[in-house]
Amino acid sequence: MNRSIIIVDDDPSMCAMLVSDLKHRRFDPVAFTDGRKAVEHIRAHDVDLVLTDLTLPGFDGLELCRRSLELRPDVPVVAMTAFGSLDTAIGAIRAGAYDFVTKPVDLDILAISLERAAAHRDLTKKISVLQGALDGTQTLDEMIGESEPMKRLFAEINRIADTETSVLLVGESGTGKELLARALHHRSRRNNKPFVAVNCAALPANLLESELFGVRKGAFTDAREDRRGLILEAHGGTLFLDEVADIPLELQPKLLRVLEERQVRPLGGASETDFDVRIVTATNQDLEHAMAEGHFREDLYYRLAVISIHVPPLRHRGTDVLLLARDLIATYAERAGRKITGMSDAVARKLIDYNWPGNVRELRNVIERAVTLTIHDTIGIDDLPHKIVDYDHARLFGKSETTDDLAPLHEIETRYIEHVLDIVGGNRTRAARILGIDRKTLYRKLHTSPSEPVPANPPLAD
Repeated sequence: MNRSIIIVDDDPSMCAMLVSDLKHRRFDPVAFTDGRKAVEHIRAHDVDLVLTDLTLPGFDGLELCRRSLELRPDVPVVAMTAFGSLDTAIGAIRAGAYDFVTKPVDLDILAISLERAAAHRDLTKKISVLQGALDGTQTLDEMIGESEPMKRLFAEINRIADTETSVLLVGESGTGKELLARALHHRSRRNNKPFVAVNCAALPANLLESELFGVRKGAFTDAREDRRGLILEAHGGTLFLDEVADIPLELQPKLLRVLEERQVRPLGGASETDFDVRIVTATNQDLEHAMAEGHFREDLYYRLAVISIHVPPLRHRGTDVLLLARDLIATYAERAGRKITGMSDAVARKLIDYNWPGNVRELRNVIERAVTLTIHDTIGIDDLPHKIVDYDHARLFGKSETTDDLAPLHEIETRYIEHVLDIVGGNRTRAARILGIDRKTLYRKLHTSPSEPVPANPPLAD
């Protein structure tokens, strides 16, 4: 789509030359030799950009710049000034101009300045919309999101929350799987009963068993008293098993029996106790692959994953990162007792461009650090870590002058697939169609490395 641009210069031949050139650069130019007529046009029409000479008879470019910004504060003004008139150019910047170019005008440099100004306007509008709409943003307990993947996720969570069905949450580390588990609990009829979370990766097999099932005094050397297990602690509520792929293989059949019979016997106990819990589990691993390798029991998987929900990574959530960042800035600023009102446009661009391998957890770390370090009332580029400031999205596709930054082919392939997923909002069906592969192949390419075997029957939920 072409950008509408107002050109103001008292030299008709200059106007004609600029109109002719910009028409071939995806702009829709309208030229004026009178600054007052240009201002009236800006007042009456939607305009994307203003390009004005600073030396105009009667109604000079500085006044036009000020009037334009009063009428349309979101429309960037690029000023043209004679070579060497640096004081005039500085005056234009102080009057609110976005950028300036010197005469005689280099048309390629001018085009770069105008494209940069247009991109600045687009981002400013996007940030303004996001900040103004935060109160109406879709939320799920502590989760915020306006992207299509999150809208679908919220709808799915709300649809199944008040059921008794076991749910498996699948997603990368840091995507908020425990928050989703809590949301399922809070929206269920069990919300006035306990929510008990267990990190299965944090405990060895013998300790995890006693923690889940309970133990009787004397069952083993350190069992000095009776202790109820977490399954019974969650009675009436929700038991959340995080990192479920790390449950030791020898414990899996015992857990399956307990879940199927809805009775649990503590270690060293002589009798079983009935319990009533809803099971929600989460993993960042490929359980289909684990089953194929013999590391996870198929019968337990089907007991836990009656409904399997994919939690999208932050890089597939578009401008949600700005909503999250704004909310986190407010939270950490309040904790620190500081008045920090937001972030610069340059910071917003960096946050959108960055790949976020650590997802929301990494964003939280970055924002807390920035709030702590900044000496201004808005977060600036200098407050971000070097890995984000220096991140170059172009390197994802192998653009490099040296061999140092060149990536293996499989990595480029994976990154390109993720790029396509990002463009289509995480919709794997559309991504597969664009890539010319089926969804099973897409899943395998995303979840296996060249040395890993391919899972036999990958889940295909969008």
